[in-house]
Amino acid sequence: MAAPGGETQASLNGSVGTEAAVAPDQQNAQQQQQPPPPNAWQVIKGVLFRIFIIWAISSWFRRGSTPQDQTTSPGAPRPPSRNLFPKDTLMDLYVFLSENEHFTEFNSSVALIWEQRDLVYGDWSSGENGDGCYEQYSEISIPEGVQNNGSFYIHVYLTKSGFHPDPSRKSVYRRLSTVYTSRMLNKYKRKRFLKTKNLLTGETEVDPEIIKRAEDFGPVEVISHWHPNLTINIVDDHTPWVQGSVPPPLDQYVKFDAVSGDYYPILYFNDYWNLQKDYMPVNTSVTSLPLRLSFCPLSLWRWQLYAAQSSRSPWSFLGEDLYEQSDEEQDSIKVALLETNPYLLALTITVSIIHSIFEFLAFKNDIQFWNSRQSLEGLSVRSVIFGVFQSLVVLLYILDNETNFVVQVSVGIGLLIDFWKITKVMDVKLDRENKVAGIFPRVTVKDKSTYVESATKVYDDMAFRYLSWILFPLLGCYAVYSLLYMEHKGWYSWVLSMLYGFLLTFGFITMTPQLFINYKLKSVAHLPWRMLTYKALNTFIDDLFAFVIKMPMMYRIGCLRDDVVFFIYLYQRWIYRVDPTRLNEFGTSGETPAPLPAQEQPALTSPEPQDTSPPKPAEDKKKD
Repeated sequence: MAAPGGETQASLNGSVGTEAAVAPDQQNAQQQQQPPPPNAWQVIKGVLFRIFIIWAISSWFRRGSTPQDQTTSPGAPRPPSRNLFPKDTLMDLYVFLSENEHFTEFNSSVALIWEQRDLVYGDWSSGENGDGCYEQYSEISIPEGVQNNGSFYIHVYLTKSGFHPDPSRKSVYRRLSTVYTSRMLNKYKRKRFLKTKNLLTGETEVDPEIIKRAEDFGPVEVISHWHPNLTINIVDDHTPWVQGSVPPPLDQYVKFDAVSGDYYPILYFNDYWNLQKDYMPVNTSVTSLPLRLSFCPLSLWRWQLYAAQSSRSPWSFLGEDLYEQSDEEQDSIKVALLETNPYLLALTITVSIIHSIFEFLAFKNDIQFWNSRQSLEGLSVRSVIFGVFQSLVVLLYILDNETNFVVQVSVGIGLLIDFWKITKVMDVKLDRENKVAGIFPRVTVKDKSTYVESATKVYDDMAFRYLSWILFPLLGCYAVYSLLYMEHKGWYSWVLSMLYGFLLTFGFITMTPQLFINYKLKSVAHLPWRMLTYKALNTFIDDLFAFVIKMPMMYRIGCLRDDVVFFIYLYQRWIYRVDPTRLNEFGTSGETPAPLPAQEQPALTSPEPQDTSPPKPAEDKKKD
């Protein structure tokens, strides 16, 4: 609000000042009140510290308890172990399939699907392709129990040549010459049924059989799935592991013999490259399924990579009901690694890291800007309130659609931050005299004086009034379209999906009131340019991803329109130049005050005036 008789001007930091002069001592006091801006090193230290905190928390969730060796005294150091199968050991491979988790059917010819003799431990040059790998393809007859959602297990035995895995054959069985591992061959996946219909006609395009299954099994059905490929890796490793000191997640694969203390060769089921989209459901109509098994050597460092990727997520402590990734989320990284050019992939990884850094810096500067903001002149308060409404709609929408817990937490934190911004742009107080129902204090919300007493409120109201002429007709048309041509679970879901789709399509329009305020004030100095710059850089990075990676067209259009809005901001910054001679709310300007000329400088001390009156008589002096 300009002082009477003063000319209103936008200051360097976005407030409105006047050309009135300010006393030098007031200027110095107000300059001392301004906090010094953080230097680049402080920002870097802050970023590194937060990265360390995130890494420490993730490591705490990922760590596992290492089993303690009870055979060794607490004070005595454990001796290093050795591999029970020395290098170049001849081995025989036996692979069985069974519905039982504990296998005993060694004499069943149906259970044995692969027998490979005279394999060499550490051989990387044999096999059909000269890479040490062997393959076996079979058509597996599916038992009736597996057709009815039962489990199917694969049992792998690796013995030294001349020995057999059956413990009942005493003459050819040796415990230290037999390596065994097993796992469930099929995989259970949740299938969710959504009962949707057209709310006006009551009709649906969903298959009637699916509707019947939803009525029989409920909204979530657990279905057994089958993948036709599985790789059995033997790790070519002779590291002298110390029992009880193997780091996680490798400790769950290194098995030590209780008597000798040495460890068995590591057999690892590698299904990392099995895409979720290739899994086939198993039901009563399926009588046989293909299975291609591969036996290959694996180096230690590659095994460590696979084991780390296959280990449990740090969010898995929440349980599968809360933390569950979709098939598309699980396959996205694998498909990118398989199909993307290596150079483009390296560029994508680098850009992703930069994107994360910019996202964090934008968040940090946004919090700092609103936390230190004293004046709201030039800022659109209604846009902040509308942002809270947007975040609330998004949170309710993802809760209604049962998105995984991690996404819900991130959106919920964003909503809390938006609510916190409300306390910075408005006066929020508790009225303890006029209580709700006589129990709870009433929350009162009103505009801040720096917003009401400025021209910003007038321009903000004007911008949203003009904006409503566009938004409300578009919202009405989209609501009618959604009601006529889309299916929903109910009226509540229709309202949420309609609002969410509308905000996703036309939400960028809410950025225009700030452009209008900038135009009216002829200034952009009040904007958080650091935060806007980081977000704009992230938008450009999103453009790169949108046109390199396969994405919906609406997402690409959304990235493009955000770029257009930011370029308008840049154009306004160019035409509304910052005047360094303007005074901000602290009474300071961007220019150093010029020293006064010598003749204009005030005298430090003034001489005493000389007494030119005639001398007093002696009698008057006595009276004095």
